[in-house]
Amino acid sequence: MNRTTWHRTALDRVPGGRDGRRMLLVSIIDKTGTGLWAGCTALYFTYVSGLGLGQVGLLMTVAGGVGIAGAPLAGRLADRFPLVRVIVAAQLMRGLALLALLTTDHFLLLTLYSALGALPDRAGSVLIKLYAARVAGPDRVRYQAIQRTTVNIGWSIGGLGAAAALATGDPRAYTYLLVGNVLTYLAIALLTLRCAEPTAPSRTVATSADAPKERPNSPWRDRTFLAYTATDAALFLDDTILQVAVPLWIVHATSAPVGLAPLLLVLNTVLVVLFQVPLSRFGATTPAARRLLVPLAGLFVLGTLALAASAAGGRTLAVTALVVAVIALTFAEILHATASWELSVALAPAEAQGAYLGVHGLAQSTQRFAGPLLVTGVMAAGPLAWPLLGLALVGAGAAQHRVIRDRVTPATEPSLSVPAVTVSEH
Repeated sequence: MNRTTWHRTALDRVPGGRDGRRMLLVSIIDKTGTGLWAGCTALYFTYVSGLGLGQVGLLMTVAGGVGIAGAPLAGRLADRFPLVRVIVAAQLMRGLALLALLTTDHFLLLTLYSALGALPDRAGSVLIKLYAARVAGPDRVRYQAIQRTTVNIGWSIGGLGAAAALATGDPRAYTYLLVGNVLTYLAIALLTLRCAEPTAPSRTVATSADAPKERPNSPWRDRTFLAYTATDAALFLDDTILQVAVPLWIVHATSAPVGLAPLLLVLNTVLVVLFQVPLSRFGATTPAARRLLVPLAGLFVLGTLALAASAAGGRTLAVTALVVAVIALTFAEILHATASWELSVALAPAEAQGAYLGVHGLAQSTQRFAGPLLVTGVMAAGPLAWPLLGLALVGAGAAQHRVIRDRVTPATEPSLSVPAVTVSEH
């Protein structure tokens, strides 16, 4: 098989056809731009806008808090308007809000623009998830795994670009990186406009054997879904542990060299790229996704125990334990991403899927907002607090496993879990 044939075969395996592949390109360009800007956001406000440390912290906290509302708002809009148009509007709003930062150094205006940008930023992941669920249908778990892989590649490209730009020592580099991110928003908006509007799940029918049980059309009245979302917020904590806690723990509690921190982040990215797609087959159905909560609990225990052990001895023990912790928590991230993707879609009724996924988006947004405070509190309490956190995460997983048990049987999977048959075909 020559290279061209292999390339075409690989593309054909991507669920969702041409539009699915195009949205993957949107994701990789989007995250490349985010990678350019995310790592130097605080530095821009410090060195270009001239804000103090306290002001930067307050600005980012306020923006993060406002951004929490982006996910449910996006879900509601996606149920009422064409999804592609909502995605494009969010992308353009992100770009305009970021571009507005160049117009002022005033703290209140910078906070306002950052908050306005945080709304569509948090909405973006929900909207792309909803598009993927509709365009990929029963292959949604595999599509999500491929999408997460492209996201990590994009982050890596953007991060390397940002590092190269900042290495020049030119203060104008911060502005160039901001503008570069704005240009990526324009590019992905143009690409998204070329995507066809996917068939809404409410226009999809299933056989009577696959029909879901009656459930509320509002996620705010669905106690099972709200309980699922609350427990999922806790399980998303692996992200904050890897991105925030591990670097700080290395510096403040272990004998490991500081240079290990970026290497561990690279290890995390490489493992996700290598294993996200292969492991997605273990969560390809809703009951299988629920079963992933069991090994997920074991990985959380192993990861937190290793973090505690990293503070118990010299450099060799610290480095070894940290590597084990990052590997365990990365595989926890992979399994949780697979399970969360499938379960959040499967628990949502077709006619209100956007609203449900929007509420589920609160899980990750809330964790991003409150997670750093929680893990820094754990670190302040000392090494023994890590296993306690691990046990708390096991409890969250067990609670989730129990609370959704009546909604994940094969006979109650939503219509998207079977091959889509549109009404017009009958």
